[in-house]
Amino acid sequence: MNAVATSLLNHPREVERLVAGQPTSDGAGVKLNRVLTNNLQRRLDPFLMLDAFGTDNPDDYVAGFPDHPHRGFETITYMLNGRMRHRDSAGNEGLISDGGVQWMTAGRGVIHSETPEQSEGRMAGFQLWLNLPAKDKLCDPWYRDITDAEVPTFELDGASVRVIAGESHGVAGAVQRDYTEPLYLDLQLAPGARFEQLLPAGHNVFAYVYDGALKFDSGCTVPAGRMAIFANTPGSDGVRLQAGEQPTRALLIAGRPLNEPIVQYGPFVMNHESELIQAVRDYQAGRLAA
Repeated sequence: MNAVATSLLNHPREVERLVAGQPTSDGAGVKLNRVLTNNLQRRLDPFLMLDAFGTDNPDDYVAGFPDHPHRGFETITYMLNGRMRHRDSAGNEGLISDGGVQWMTAGRGVIHSETPEQSEGRMAGFQLWLNLPAKDKLCDPWYRDITDAEVPTFELDGASVRVIAGESHGVAGAVQRDYTEPLYLDLQLAPGARFEQLLPAGHNVFAYVYDGALKFDSGCTVPAGRMAIFANTPGSDGVRLQAGEQPTRALLIAGRPLNEPIVQYGPFVMNHESELIQAVRDYQAGRLAA
């Protein structure tokens, strides 16, 4: 669908800082860049982690992510290129491909495997972890595969926008969450194009550039492979992004903070140490996904 460009913002947020991320590996040695790390969980609450992965070398990911547990949060896997095959202890099986999204709520516990595959010689995408409020930590697991065609898209003055979650310019995303109110956009901007997004002043917001560069009136430039964290300025009404001299692709992610304690032990994210101990005991006893 098409939308008419209008100026939405009176007080856009400034960039607070840039983050480069940490090259690491996960699963059975899959290479990735961990952009949102543990030390940013409080600052970017309700988001716990963002991994960016991309390669044309199957040796970088061929072993995938064998069976592993989760409890207490949601995982959102977005494939730019390639496929991701999923199986879990709740009986779900699925395969997402180029442009598709896998949204999984671990809740009280899921054991699953993820197997990445190339598409036309390339495998690339992102995995985002979204925290659950304390009241939903032990909810029933939930899972949905969202195809490329099921992700709402609109065009706006040089911007092509995919709305994975939340709402942008009157377009509702593929998934909504009332409590954390996540916004998850994939933006493709023509050279010099601007995009504005209204956001509550209390939401935490960041953008990750994966192709091209973003530039701001302050003189700040965000190159590919960097995350920009936006300041929580009182009275701010959103963010304004502008592409540099090249076509630019970036994720824009925002959410309402839970402001609850966060304790993590690997794939378990709870509110208190005693709950982590219980999660480990449940996993060891085979009760995690019962």
